[in-house]
Amino acid sequence: VAVEVTIIGGHLVRRGDHVVTSLPAANRVPALLDGGDDLDVTRGRCPHVAFGHGIHHCLGATLARLELQLALPALVQRFPGLRLADPAARPAFKHRALIYGLRSLPKTW
Repeated sequence: VAVEVTIIGGHLVRRGDHVVTSLPAANRVPALLDGGDDLDVTRGRCPHVAFGHGIHHCLGATLARLELQLALPALVQRFPGLRLADPAARPAFKHRALIYGLRSLPKTW
């Protein structure tokens, strides 16, 4: 509930208005990340909020990053021909879930 009048994303929010955030939309700010819906393993650091922030920062964030640093190279080494089954198809995402992610990603090798 807004405690004072403010503007969020160009929209006027009055005192007493309810504001609801969308977790799946949290990391889709074009000003912060161009091509945010694209998987780009060469992309540098990004100011995302996937692991929370401050006292709410995920305790498993370091482990998750380490798993990716180990798992992605191992996956590519084990399956050098790994590719999308249909490069033109858009991946299916879970939109109505607490944790946003892929529902499916058909692939072949």
